[in-house]
Amino acid sequence: MSRRVLVVDDSASVRRLIVGTLRMAGFDPVEAGDGEEALAKARETMPSAVITDQNMPRLTGIEFIRAFRQMPGSAGVPVIFLSTENADAVKQQARAAGAIGWMTKPFDDQKLLGVVKKVLG
Repeated sequence: MSRRVLVVDDSASVRRLIVGTLRMAGFDPVEAGDGEEALAKARETMPSAVITDQNMPRLTGIEFIRAFRQMPGSAGVPVIFLSTENADAVKQQARAAGAIGWMTKPFDDQKLLGVVKKVLG
């Protein structure tokens, strides 16, 4: 199984933290600064999992998930929503769009790693 994880966040420091954590655990992280860039990277090579922020320019996390789920081959790819937003309505929108998990920022890197390992089996 591929260990490619697409990390989507407009904050370079958050991406660096997630990418570093994933890389040290043997994953192959790929970075995108917004939803449109993430879609382009997913078209190049479909990831095994996605971690996405909500509040980003060009496409929000929910908009990205909706577009990602329209791509061939994305149906079985787990999407983890990582956001400062904690409202139930946003969580429901994310799940309806196709996210399977939710974590709130700030996050514990080991907990994030545990979630990624769990969703990838």
